[in-house]
Amino acid sequence: MKVLVIIAHPAIEQSTVNKAWMEELKKHDNITVHELYQEYKEEIDVKREQELCEAHDRIVWQFPFYWYSSPPLLKEWQDKVLTYGWAFGSNGNALHGKELILAVTTGSGAEKYRAGGLNHYSMSELLKPFQATSNLIGTTFLPSYLFYGTYGATKEEIQKSAREYAEYIVTPVS
Repeated sequence: MKVLVIIAHPAIEQSTVNKAWMEELKKHDNITVHELYQEYKEEIDVKREQELCEAHDRIVWQFPFYWYSSPPLLKEWQDKVLTYGWAFGSNGNALHGKELILAVTTGSGAEKYRAGGLNHYSMSELLKPFQATSNLIGTTFLPSYLFYGTYGATKEEIQKSAREYAEYIVTPVS
């Protein structure tokens, strides 16, 4: 299985978890790491991005949770790359049969993402727009890989999560 990980972190060098995840993923031959913020300072190369997606079986969108969504470049990527006639619409089936996973980090702990918590909603609820996008483009939406509490995480927790994340995204669904 070929896995494409699209990393959308605007400050990856200052990151603790996303950077550790990226470094771990680069050790695996069957994982293509694609850093949007390193790749694009100007216009997104739509054709290149579509070809990357077509060449992989599983696509992962990795990002820190920003204002209940993704950083802006991933949204722009979705707007420009997931085009009518390619990703959706009557002839838009280029991604049908592929799998989509979200790999998301949050600064706060899991207890803040639930009914009665600071954010009032679970991550599953807050990530529904991404699931709706997956439905529209014909990918199979797999359970997200989540890391809560980046601000208080230890190096050991981060390294363990990086290994588990890499294993998770290459494991076929049974």
